[in-house]
Amino acid sequence: MSVFLSKRYEGLTPYTPGEQPQDQQYVKLNTNESPFPPSPLAQRLARQAAGDLQLYSDPECRKLIPVAAEAMGVEEDQILFSNGSDEMLGYAFMAFCDEDTPAVFPDISYGFYTVLADVCRVPQKQIPLTEDFRIDPKDYFGAGGTVIIANPNAPTGIALSLGEIESIVKENPGSVVVIDEAYVDFGCESAVGLIDKYDNLLVVRTFSKSRSLAGGRLGFAMGNAKLIGDLNTIKYSLNPYNVNSMTMAAGIGAFLDREYFDMCRNKIIETRAYTKKALEDMGFECLDSKSNFIFAKHPMLDGEFLYRRCKDKGVLIRHFTQERIKDFNRITVGTKEQMDILLKTVKEIMEECR
Repeated sequence: MSVFLSKRYEGLTPYTPGEQPQDQQYVKLNTNESPFPPSPLAQRLARQAAGDLQLYSDPECRKLIPVAAEAMGVEEDQILFSNGSDEMLGYAFMAFCDEDTPAVFPDISYGFYTVLADVCRVPQKQIPLTEDFRIDPKDYFGAGGTVIIANPNAPTGIALSLGEIESIVKENPGSVVVIDEAYVDFGCESAVGLIDKYDNLLVVRTFSKSRSLAGGRLGFAMGNAKLIGDLNTIKYSLNPYNVNSMTMAAGIGAFLDREYFDMCRNKIIETRAYTKKALEDMGFECLDSKSNFIFAKHPMLDGEFLYRRCKDKGVLIRHFTQERIKDFNRITVGTKEQMDILLKTVKEIMEECR
């Protein structure tokens, strides 16, 4: 770092994204992207929007918001878009956390939460998962801060029921509860239907997973109109033109092409079940994932060793070094063909270790 970096950031440890190696072609199962391209309609609309890139994008997303509001069953003033859901999470940390209002989240969850708390210079309270890697809703009752929960959780993939989510929101009437639903489309119930009932609930979504737009960078939040107004204040104080024109157009296409969305999502769910069974047949323990990835470990294989050997053989998976999960690897669900390559590779590694 340079001598000019503000002292407030000297000890900051940035988030580490999943590997994006360029040295060879990999079967890429490490960053939870969709294995399917964007909707044909999304691609076509994005190409059309490219013709007007000499103009600023619409900071109010006036063409996208009505489509999104109808698709999600919310009012237009209850939704706000951002440059990926990470940006929206950053807005939430800035708007709803401060030195007197800590960020409260699980100790094993999306690693960006810790970084956001550090960069926003707000205290954080990390609550341990249970022994079986679940979130106990009671641990968050009267949390005394802004609660941030990924549902399903990452990297475990385990989901809370809608009733459990509602209990957390209900038991924190004086605090905002942020539900990060990046993976909700793959097997659990959204909390969006509760935003009219609870004015302290904010639901954050992304187009990166189930809508095949990870490279487009599009996220959004839904909540009480006043919460959305708070987030808008942060947005217009940082980057009013945060969503580019091509991404907005692609987002419209992704919402409108419901048949394509359902087809891709259903294929991923089917392939997840197929892969989980195959891994369990090989002796792996797989957590009950409701996401587009599987969190798995084998009693006879070191987690880091398996990750490295898979990489050597051209298959990328994600390994974490936290003590409680260091024996696990997170495996993105790709196409069936990609998962067959993974399974074949793992079998080869297991045979080498005999």
